[in-house]
Amino acid sequence: MGQKGSHTCDVILDNVRVPAANIIGGPDRLNKGFKTAMKVLDRGRLHISAVCVGAAERLIRDSLSYAMERKQFGEPIAEKQLIQAMLADSRAEAFAARCMIEETARRKDAGQNVSTDAACCKMFASEMVGRVADRAVQIHGGAGYMAEYAVERFYRDVRLFRIYEGTTQIQQILIARNMIRTAAA
Repeated sequence: MGQKGSHTCDVILDNVRVPAANIIGGPDRLNKGFKTAMKVLDRGRLHISAVCVGAAERLIRDSLSYAMERKQFGEPIAEKQLIQAMLADSRAEAFAARCMIEETARRKDAGQNVSTDAACCKMFASEMVGRVADRAVQIHGGAGYMAEYAVERFYRDVRLFRIYEGTTQIQQILIARNMIRTAAA
């Protein structure tokens, strides 16, 4: 549907023996590979979150530019309050996501456990960019549906961000389970 620049395929391993030296986390970590692999997800979730913010900021920039150039009834559509509302909502959400990600990344760099917050960032940022892309297409009107404008490609591409590094629903489960675990401790 999107992400045309990224070649994707299945890799299927069946009856594969892994030498002890190649076990994730080392041979003394037998049966701990899943937990070890999960440790890299916080970084991946922050990375996808940051990509979402970058895409949102590009969509906002393109939408603002289009709204200032496109005239309807003799004035730029940027003068229309409903267009302004969509631009403002997009900017506020992108700013909130950026702040969340920067704070969480600072804490991760300081060695703190950020698993819950990384999941929050990923969930919020990936949902946010979907809303921003939808508004961008709306601001562009019929032109936003045409391949000549980047918003059409972004609209398709950003949908995958809600799936990468765990779906939105998985993030919800992780966040809630971590909240419950913390409250019970």
